[in-house]
Amino acid sequence: MDENKNSLIEFDPADVEANKTAAGLAYIAFFIPLIMAPNSQYAKFNANQSLLILIGYFAAGIISVIPFIGLISGLLFLALGVFSIMGLVYGFTGKTKPLPLLDKLNITIIK
Repeated sequence: MDENKNSLIEFDPADVEANKTAAGLAYIAFFIPLIMAPNSQYAKFNANQSLLILIGYFAAGIISVIPFIGLISGLLFLALGVFSIMGLVYGFTGKTKPLPLLDKLNITIIK
């Protein structure tokens, strides 16, 4: 797994082709690719991004109960929804580009 200038992450093409479905399903439930393709780096990459989005949803939910600041959570929910749809499309099409903002965080929970 190497990162190049275009912020695409390189995975084994056979791994990507064989595990597109598992990667796309990660954005429905992050643990699905861990069951379907436990040895796939591509599936784990998408599961990790999906888990970060899920954590973002929980954070937005907590922020939403704070007066005045909670108004921002609506925008956060919208952004996370867009990221989820982008991830779903990226996963099913075999695109190896990290989602916006998540690539800047560089957090890996699932290894």
